[in-house]
Amino acid sequence: MDWSIQEVARLAGTTSRTLRHYAQLGIVEPSRVAANGYRYYDEQSLVRLQRVLLLRELGLGLPAIAQVLERETDAPTALRAHLDWLRAEQGRLNRQIASVRSTIDTMEKEGELMPENMFDGFDHTAYEAEVTERWGAEAYRSGDEWWSAKTPAEKKEWQDAQAGLAADWRAAAEAGLDPAGAEGQALARRQYDWLAGVPGTPRDASGGLAREYLLGLGELYVADERFAANYGGASGAVFVRDALVAFAEASL
Repeated sequence: MDWSIQEVARLAGTTSRTLRHYAQLGIVEPSRVAANGYRYYDEQSLVRLQRVLLLRELGLGLPAIAQVLERETDAPTALRAHLDWLRAEQGRLNRQIASVRSTIDTMEKEGELMPENMFDGFDHTAYEAEVTERWGAEAYRSGDEWWSAKTPAEKKEWQDAQAGLAADWRAAAEAGLDPAGAEGQALARRQYDWLAGVPGTPRDASGGLAREYLLGLGELYVADERFAANYGGASGAVFVRDALVAFAEASL
């Protein structure tokens, strides 16, 4: 049994364009191409696509994903590792939810906040093993040192800047601006600079943010509704992706 590219795109929450791009890169190829040019995917292809989407959620760019797939040829074993990570992430998110609910409840009742209970589930070092495995020890070390060195005020300033950028993206998309226009490209530049300011993000030979990493994130914003929500939903995420594509074509 196989499925058409349109069916796979719908089921996976992605686009036919993305699947064709994956095929061009040799990451996920169709199992057959009909005489009329239609692409079809079998079960093995779907398993590979599932692995790619899981790796994208970890923030890997497409070149890094290709290396992982080449190295991890045993799909069941690799998926078990993904499952372990997803379960750990689920537990961490549940602890965060409980922590925030507790804070809200305490504040509404004008009780005394307990710092030791406010930050359960927020330990970023939980990602050390995953980051080290995927990107190397140096990627984790540089990012961890950069974030840990910030004061609480600096961390809040960085998070506020991130929230402000997302709000400006939403406003631009809602206004129906051209993603390749001046305002859309100014936002793309801000997004590039924001990402480039984080140590450990993939770089090109010149030291700038890797083009594939930027384009990969744009596709991830569209493919994953959790990321899309930051930009006002699917249409906002598409605006961001298209602006980043135009920026990459013009500047990278």
